[in-house]
Amino acid sequence: MSPVTLTGTLADRDSWTAESCSLAAALDVIGRRATMLLLREAVYGAHRFDEFVRRAGFTEAVTAARLRELVDEGLLERRPYQDPGQRSRAEYHLTEKGRDLFPAVVALMRWGDRWAQPDGGRIAFSHADCGAPIEVDVRCAKGHPVSIEDVKAGLRRPASGH
Repeated sequence: MSPVTLTGTLADRDSWTAESCSLAAALDVIGRRATMLLLREAVYGAHRFDEFVRRAGFTEAVTAARLRELVDEGLLERRPYQDPGQRSRAEYHLTEKGRDLFPAVVALMRWGDRWAQPDGGRIAFSHADCGAPIEVDVRCAKGHPVSIEDVKAGLRRPASGH
């Protein structure tokens, strides 16, 4: 299997670095295990702090810190709620930015099903309308399936420095 084909100024790999890499920037936001598992719980419908603590299995301190980071990054938003006779508290809801991570969450789960879980994983996502399993694939803007051998990578715009 061939890697991605680098084109233009990227073709000479020794002439540039991966500075300002979008993958690195994304990992700066979501690269912690606790962050991804809290996002998983938000995808599954968790909203309240105690749900995140209980279901993700982290301490209250870790959960609070990661939820605060997710809110600061705009992946979750805080919404006030108040149970009768209780003080006001906050629920956490996925924002559009957070919902945009759903394909990445599914892709990582599917990878884990195939390569990290001897039993193939326990959770199966399916389309609510037709019942078909959810798949994650890479396609070009015209809808063609794309494998790693089919990809060319070039600069979007000239960068100042490499």
